[in-house]
Order: sequence, then structure tokens, then C-alpha cells
Amino acid sequence: MGKLTHVDEEGRPRMVDVGTKAVTRREATAEARVRFPPAVARTLRAQGMQSAKGPVVDTAIIAGTMAVKRTHELIPFCHPLPVEHCRIEIAFDGGDELLVRCTVALSHKTGVEMEALTGASIAALTVYDMCKALSHEIVIDGVRLVEKRGGKRDVHAGRAR
Repeated sequence: MGKLTHVDEEGRPRMVDVGTKAVTRREATAEARVRFPPAVARTLRAQGMQSAKGPVVDTAIIAGTMAVKRTHELIPFCHPLPVEHCRIEIAFDGGDELLVRCTVALSHKTGVEMEALTGASIAALTVYDMCKALSHEIVIDGVRLVEKRGGKRDVHAGRAR
């Protein structure tokens, strides 16, 4: 078990100093799942993923991408990063569940796990917001880091390599 990196020797919160780290290619993928009641999923499919608020998937992709670029404004100790790549994919995974995947990449001294997790989360929240008029029984779950590459160690599906 490692030690917490955002706490100094006196136990006070701090931003990690990345000044001496090497610049490497860093990439992370995160996902979230949006589960609909069966009738809502059928309605959304029949409407081409359009809600009264507009195109659900397109709006969620835009919101997730915006969130990736603003992660440092939302999470106190995240560094502002020059994101070079962001891709958000949203598709039905089975009958009633949307899978939201966010991949973020850059060449820098620190990783992009938080950016990928934030992008997937905000895209999923946007889907909820766009569809809540149909039901408040929509569930967002399964938010997780799927994979990260670069830096000290690679992680795949929650396992360090």
C-alpha cells in the first residue's frame, strides 16, 4: 500500500510537485454506465436518442469534453493540463444500459486519470439531465478507471502492471 500523495509530512493537503517528473505520453480511459427503466430505453431508442432538451448523446459528448478540459477547476489538487486528445463514446450496451467511455491523452509530467473519470461522469450526468423528464429511476453507476498508460505504472481494468 502506497502513501497518500496529496498530504505533506504534517498531514496538511498539498498539490503534488511534478516539476522533476519526466514528460511522457499519458493516456487514460474511464467509463460510466447509465441504466434506464426498460420503457425509457425503448422510448429513447424509438426517438433516436432525442429528448425534449435535444440530442442526448451529442450533448453529453460536448459536456464531457468540456468537463475534461476543466477538471482542474473542479478537483482541488488536479493540475491544469494541455489536453491533446479527448474521445467520448456513448452507446447502448445491452437493452437498457448506455456505456459512456472517455479516453484522454497528452504528453506531460502527470497523468489524466481524473480528466477521464470527470469526462465520463459529466457525460453520464448530462444523459440523466436530458432524460429525467422520462423517469427519475435512471441510475448512474460503474464509474471507474478502465485503463491508464504512462507514468510510474500502467493500470488495466483496475489492476496495476
